[in-house]
Amino acid sequence: MTPATEPGTAAIRAGIALLAAFAFALSYDALRQMAVAIHIRGPLTYAFPLVIDGFIAIGVGALLMLRTAPTRSRAYVWALVGAATITSIWANALHAVRLNQQTRPGGLQLDDLTVGALSAIAPLALAGAVHLYIVIRRHPGPGRTEEAEPSATDVAHPAADVARRAADVAQDAVKVAAAPALSSEAETHKSGEVSAERLAVARTAPLGRGERASRRHIESTFRARGLTIGRKEADQMKDIVQAELDEAASRQQAETSATNAAA
Repeated sequence: MTPATEPGTAAIRAGIALLAAFAFALSYDALRQMAVAIHIRGPLTYAFPLVIDGFIAIGVGALLMLRTAPTRSRAYVWALVGAATITSIWANALHAVRLNQQTRPGGLQLDDLTVGALSAIAPLALAGAVHLYIVIRRHPGPGRTEEAEPSATDVAHPAADVARRAADVAQDAVKVAAAPALSSEAETHKSGEVSAERLAVARTAPLGRGERASRRHIESTFRARGLTIGRKEADQMKDIVQAELDEAASRQQAETSATNAAA
């Protein structure tokens, strides 16, 4: 079952998107009136809310994309998003309080603190809805854990050339002294934190320049399957895959040399 067909996923995404749209509309109305109040001219008043609330939405997405970035970079983005969120909340609250003070007696009357607090819901809901939507898209649900793991067929196709090359050259008659050393190097890497299932996914990644293992391609392969991977783990997998490729190439060269010597 793919992420798109997970029961309820489409409905949840649609609900979150609708919630974000309503929250944006509520905040947009208040911020546009604030733009008029600070004497922004004509049509530019329509752009003022987009600058503030639009920055919040983009900033939340950037935070999720940079979750493995250095702390300083993430702190900088957090500061920008926090400043935009506080600005939106303050502008919405100020707008609501000023209107509340101008409202004539009659009907339901709320104090300024309550009015200001309730008006802050819209920008907070917008930021939260954007965050939820991105999280749901990037992370598989509990029911998709097994489906996220690569099948034997998925692993076999991209890695067919490497596997076939290793199988052809690994003949019992050919004994290469360097092979055990290379094998032990690969096993040393494997004995770390990398699981066999995730390593199988890494082997399906296309090779990079010079037909060598590529960390970027490995990261792209994982993300295309809806899986997360950090830079350290990707580097470790790249080293393992490259060690296996070097071992296969060494065996093939040794077999070729042995065949030429026999001829």
